[in-house]
Amino acid sequence: MKTFLKIFGALFLAFVLYISYMIAFPVSPKETVNYSADNSDFEVIYSRPYKNGRLIFGSKDEGALVPFRDYWRTGANAATTFETSNDIVFNDQKLKAGKYRLYTTPNVETWKVMLNSEADKFFAISEPDYSKDILSTKVPSRSDLEIPVEQFTINFSQDSTGYKMNLVWDKTMVSIPLK
Repeated sequence: MKTFLKIFGALFLAFVLYISYMIAFPVSPKETVNYSADNSDFEVIYSRPYKNGRLIFGSKDEGALVPFRDYWRTGANAATTFETSNDIVFNDQKLKAGKYRLYTTPNVETWKVMLNSEADKFFAISEPDYSKDILSTKVPSRSDLEIPVEQFTINFSQDSTGYKMNLVWDKTMVSIPLK
């Protein structure tokens, strides 16, 4: 019985140490991006996976990490969150100030981008409750970046048309207009 307890204790300790290590040093590190524009503050919290020689976007048959027309939590690990301090226009749709779960459905020429009210669900790695979606919109996708982006990146930019939130990975970029 003592041998069993020692083996069980050693395995349990190894498990706890492994989980602690994965939390402290995740393969896809957590990132917080803050941006201010026209009296609005934006914050995105997401995890940043690496390409590591894999096919990122494509068909299931090709073995793509993120298959076209499938739910993607838009990053790795826990759900990606998008927060705005003021009411804004998110790709021509009104969005009230608040914190939302952001997820996408990538495709070749357009991506479907959804915001969901389940922003604070603990470690939301599963698909969301679609009945809690508060916004769904389509945005064009570019797959012609000259230099592939190794690590998934969300950033903000400004041009003559206004502000944009950009989702960039591999040779693909999606820009979501914000007003």
